[in-house]
Amino acid sequence: MLDVAKTTDNSLLIVDDDKAFLGRLARAMEQRGYAVRTADTVGEGFRAIQDRAPAFAVIDMRLSDGNGIDLLAELARKRPEARGIVLTGYGNIASAVNAMKTGAFDYIAKPADADDIDAALRSEGETRPAPPENPMSADRVRWEHIQRVYELCGRNVSETARRLSMHRRTLQRILAKRAPR
Repeated sequence: MLDVAKTTDNSLLIVDDDKAFLGRLARAMEQRGYAVRTADTVGEGFRAIQDRAPAFAVIDMRLSDGNGIDLLAELARKRPEARGIVLTGYGNIASAVNAMKTGAFDYIAKPADADDIDAALRSEGETRPAPPENPMSADRVRWEHIQRVYELCGRNVSETARRLSMHRRTLQRILAKRAPR
């Protein structure tokens, strides 16, 4: 396992297909002292790991051309002591267990901020970072999920309602309200 306190290698690979999020996270992690490389596909991620396996990785689970878990497995083969974190907007127990079995050090649900990610990457030894002081409320998590599905459906209310198994009018009322805290 990578000794975070003693490592001088701050190389970080971030793989996410949301280009806006990828750019913001890369800048934020550079400000925290990481040498950041980015990729937005599984293919680019594999090439980056083959070229020079990083000490740290933040990998989105679902990418446009495949599964980020495959990248995590490749990182574990190339650099077993590397610390990889899986980031996903589709958090569920089965995918979290799969990520941890593949070698993820931690599993963080989106939306996550750079402070949470940095804390997870830099946590000492085998211990996981402490839970956040002000976690999102259940209403906020639900709202975020609805918003993500709505965006993935091209902002089509009827299709979003069908995929979420809810009445279209109920969805319209939820979308018309402000985000909960």
